Amino acid sequence: MNIIIEGGHVIDPASAVDQITDLYISNGEILALGEAPAGFISDERIDATGQVVCPGLIDLCAHLREPGETHKGTIASETAAAAAGGITTLITPPTTRPIVDTPAVAELIQDRAADAGFSRVLPMGALTQGLLGEQLAPLHALASSGCIAFTNARCAVKSSLSLLRSLEYAATFDLLVIFQAQDHSLAASGCMHEGANATRMGLSGIPEAAETIEVARCLLLVEQTGVRAHFGQITCERSVQLISAAQQRGLKVTADVAVHHLILSDDQVNEFDSALHLQPPLRSALDRAGLLQGLLSQTITAICSDHQPQDLISKQAPFAETAPGLSGLETLLALCLTLVERKLIELPQLIEKLTLAPARILGLESGSLMPGQQADICIFDPLENWVVSAENLHSAGKNSPFTGQTLTGRVTTTLIGGKVVFRRY
Repeated sequence: MNIIIEGGHVIDPASAVDQITDLYISNGEILALGEAPAGFISDERIDATGQVVCPGLIDLCAHLREPGETHKGTIASETAAAAAGGITTLITPPTTRPIVDTPAVAELIQDRAADAGFSRVLPMGALTQGLLGEQLAPLHALASSGCIAFTNARCAVKSSLSLLRSLEYAATFDLLVIFQAQDHSLAASGCMHEGANATRMGLSGIPEAAETIEVARCLLLVEQTGVRAHFGQITCERSVQLISAAQQRGLKVTADVAVHHLILSDDQVNEFDSALHLQPPLRSALDRAGLLQGLLSQTITAICSDHQPQDLISKQAPFAETAPGLSGLETLLALCLTLVERKLIELPQLIEKLTLAPARILGLESGSLMPGQQADICIFDPLENWVVSAENLHSAGKNSPFTGQTLTGRVTTTLIGGKVVFRRY
């Protein structure tokens, strides 16, 4: 099928394109930008006048809840939400039930995503069997079954020797390891950032050291093994400093941040609102400033949603007893655009952190609109205002702390492999 996307503001960080032009698609691939190829006859025309056309977003962390917790979300419901948010590739953690520590589970997730057809889903495999932090999972078999990276999520690997051996094995096969750094013993009883606000509310806190101690340990072992490593969803200014120093020493490490940690701080956790019970927790305003600085200095190269849908009952309890997490797929782009509105970052830089940068972290040949690339495309209106509500969210998880707020910027069309998988109008 031949498609022309007409009159859009095309932004492609990979080719440094930032102009109003036409985009031509044929047989699921980008054919050309600008001039129509000789003999091109379109089967469909998409009017993108006044809108931004960019590569489909790549989300480095989104919990889909299937298999195991389909009352909170399914692969079909959450990939439909991703398409509505302009996200064409999702990376999902291995914390399903059963855990992604066998090829069968990895293949099941990918098969169900393919059947749904809304978004590409690439699972992370478990670094250790059962995420118990003891025996190494079958990394090579999992990689052969489509696992894009390996992580122990926020489950403890108490033995540094076990972690060292796991990283050595991953380095042997050039596998990417993703750390979601958290010291279990320091974080286990906490439900928000340890600070004045937690003290005022009488809630147990999670200190910054719960993250930074684990970041430091992992960096030392990365240096020892030479493994390709990525730090997901960091929250502390000190973590940024540690990772920056490691990068300057030549370590092959990257980092991302969840967009809500760039927008909110623990000052917003008032009235015991369970929508703000998050894991990892919102940190201090100083930490938020440090994360923004890390984003601008390229220490943090990507932004993700850290989507964690919860059912209604899971959020209806005293704050500390509720399930943590927020539903973030459909608000990812609009929240990121607030950074552009505040002139903290330029729009092309922002799009790079949502597309090309995640692709490079994962070693994917995507995140680009260059001719020959698969036509994974997001089209959005940067000026459209919309109100976040349960009715407006496609995700089964309605647990957004932004409910009732008006956001600016909304996806109108999403294409995967040249096929329209979402159209708002």
